[in-house]
Amino acid sequence: MNFEQTLQILPQQLVFGFALGSVYGLIALGYTMVYGILFMINFAHGEVFMIGAYLGWGVLTWLLSLKLSFLHPIWVLPLLLGIAMLGSAFVGVTLEFLAYRPLYKRGASRLAPLISAIGASIFLQNAVMLTQGARMKVYSSRLLFPPSWRIQVGGVNISAIVIVITLVSLGIMMGLYYLVHRTTLGRAMRAVAEDREMASSMGIPINRIISLTFLIGSALGGAAGVLIGIYYTQIDFFMGYSAGLKAFTAAVLGGIGNIQGAMIGGLTLGIIESLGVTFLNPAYRDVVTFVVLILTLIFKPTGLLGETLAEWKKI
Repeated sequence: MNFEQTLQILPQQLVFGFALGSVYGLIALGYTMVYGILFMINFAHGEVFMIGAYLGWGVLTWLLSLKLSFLHPIWVLPLLLGIAMLGSAFVGVTLEFLAYRPLYKRGASRLAPLISAIGASIFLQNAVMLTQGARMKVYSSRLLFPPSWRIQVGGVNISAIVIVITLVSLGIMMGLYYLVHRTTLGRAMRAVAEDREMASSMGIPINRIISLTFLIGSALGGAAGVLIGIYYTQIDFFMGYSAGLKAFTAAVLGGIGNIQGAMIGGLTLGIIESLGVTFLNPAYRDVVTFVVLILTLIFKPTGLLGETLAEWKKI
């Protein structure tokens, strides 16, 4: 591909990058919310995202098996998202209760929850592989969003799937922003993140707020799983590893622990990755992501919107 052809497809790649980045932002929010409250990195969050994708696939497959004549994304997509978010939220809260809470209640070091999270990640991967099989599952996205559903904007061809993914992701992110900054629950979450002991003395139920944080972050991951399944049309039990690392990179890029940073980091990473595969071989897609992570850690470890932590908060 010559330079002129590359310039022609650049706007198209930017649109794809923005859509993909919005989903990365959704997953990154799960990492950054948990880190903001507990100062731990929940490496099992990628698997929660993967389970959300499987739940959406299961519901869609079941609906298709009924051979309904009135399948339409206007009600099927909310159903897939709702069930995936509920299921993922349940998994996230269960993980917090069984794998993390016993550790931080006993005053374990920061390393113990990290090891527990890695163990939970491996357990969930293998549980899905054993129950669902190792073969890829196919999302029949074309039956919901026919390829003919697309528009042209300034010479850029945008499919209905890309538009829906972007709007749903941005809508959920804006909803979370409102929840955290404009509601009592959000103020309680920010108080726990700022000073857990002081928040407890003010009557805020710490354990309940932590559980709600896992619930909300995991639900966002489940929604992202469905959107990625619809976008790529194929899912497998290992997808959480790759997507989780990319979302973690997005969270670090934006400033882990900062909700706006996770959103901006996700969008930025998606655009960088999409532009990277425009000029490089697509096989280097993951390399682009990890180069971004390394450069961020070297030159701006606090991320775009992150703050320098006090010594006691550092891992």
